[in-house]
Amino acid sequence: MPTTSTHPTGSPRPVAVDAPAALPRLLPGPRRELTDWRPEDPVFWETGGARTARRNLLWSVLAEHVGFSVWSLWSVIVLFLGPEYGIDPAGKFLLTALPTALGAFLRVPYARAVAVFGGRTWTVVSALLLLIPAVTTAFVLEPGTPYGTLLLTACLAGVGGGNFASSMANVNALYPQRLKGWALGVNAGGGNLGVPAVQLAGLAVLATVGAGHPRVLVLLYVPLIVAAAVCAALRMDDLRLPRPPGQLRALLAWRHTWLVSLLYIGTFGSFIGFSFAFGQVLQVQFADTFTTPLSAAYLTFLGPLLGSLVRPVGGRLADRFGGARVTLATFAAMAGGALLALGASRAHSLPLFVTAFTVLFVLSGLGNGSTYKMIPTLCHAAAPPGQDSEARTSALIGFAGAVGAFGGVLVNIAFRQSFLSVGNGDAAYVAFLAAYAVCAGVTWTAYVRPRRSA
Repeated sequence: MPTTSTHPTGSPRPVAVDAPAALPRLLPGPRRELTDWRPEDPVFWETGGARTARRNLLWSVLAEHVGFSVWSLWSVIVLFLGPEYGIDPAGKFLLTALPTALGAFLRVPYARAVAVFGGRTWTVVSALLLLIPAVTTAFVLEPGTPYGTLLLTACLAGVGGGNFASSMANVNALYPQRLKGWALGVNAGGGNLGVPAVQLAGLAVLATVGAGHPRVLVLLYVPLIVAAAVCAALRMDDLRLPRPPGQLRALLAWRHTWLVSLLYIGTFGSFIGFSFAFGQVLQVQFADTFTTPLSAAYLTFLGPLLGSLVRPVGGRLADRFGGARVTLATFAAMAGGALLALGASRAHSLPLFVTAFTVLFVLSGLGNGSTYKMIPTLCHAAAPPGQDSEARTSALIGFAGAVGAFGGVLVNIAFRQSFLSVGNGDAAYVAFLAAYAVCAGVTWTAYVRPRRSA
């Protein structure tokens, strides 16, 4: 059975012989700390380890799900910002790009925070931090608010993007190598579902109280944030992760760090970038059809929903066939999807356009799962003697997640510049096609052609 330093029931606590030093305390009350964790030991895993890991995974998914919803809030709020706010389409793309950027930046320190404070502790703290953008947004969101204030408030929502890295680093440490693709896929997929969830919530608010009440959407998430923090405090455990000195320096010198990060720009960057921008793209490019925010909201959630649901499938396929092979096939298909979107845009065909983006969302979800499976596999195979592969995996999860999330910023910038320059998204679709071709070439050259298993 996994050993914990304190049991919530107050019963006598078993202690491992070589229990690690206590983690720094951020929370009051009894601590739930795993001091003996051996997921690669089959007996340990079957006699309690798997049950403990599943429990932590469940509540990790809930907290990450709420974090993604807060991170994605402004992709929905911009649909509420009518003429009375005085913001043009380019300004709205910037409002969705800023939280993407801050969320990407925070992923590196958030991944490290798990190693410093433990998974349970940091899940509670990171969940409570979501109250800052939620309350602030509800306070300032009204016509007449200066655009600069809205930009700053939107930027605060980026704290929700950091939750992904800490959650993934924690789950990676909990599961054995053979199940990492599935576990990381479930954790990330459940978190990614926060994007369509907030979009569906926005649709419900638009359909019931109308576009004049965006505060209702924001305030819906305040009790959910509190619930996620409370559940994590009561049901999760802290697991000490190794923190070898000089880890970041070694990581930055490792070529796989940059290669995998590039691939994650192509997969997750596409997913989060399209999720934030798609509603605006529909309203601008097909303005004759989508005359109200409600009409666009009916379609915006579908792609993120499907992309989130298939992410565990991508992880499972990677467990079976290898992450590199699945990732290569995904990028080849995504290039075809970008070409289809370009053709639909030029033909001004809404059905074909929606089909193309639905395909891109699904493929990006598959690629998210397969690319993240590559991380623990590469770290396990290539960690130098004396270095802990789990430590390197956790660090790379945070770094690649950060770089990949900046892909969402690039997507929004590409759309913004394309609409400013040529009045439609065609230039952006050409850029996406080229990016997917480059990512496919990198995957083939670095991982598939040398027959290097990933």
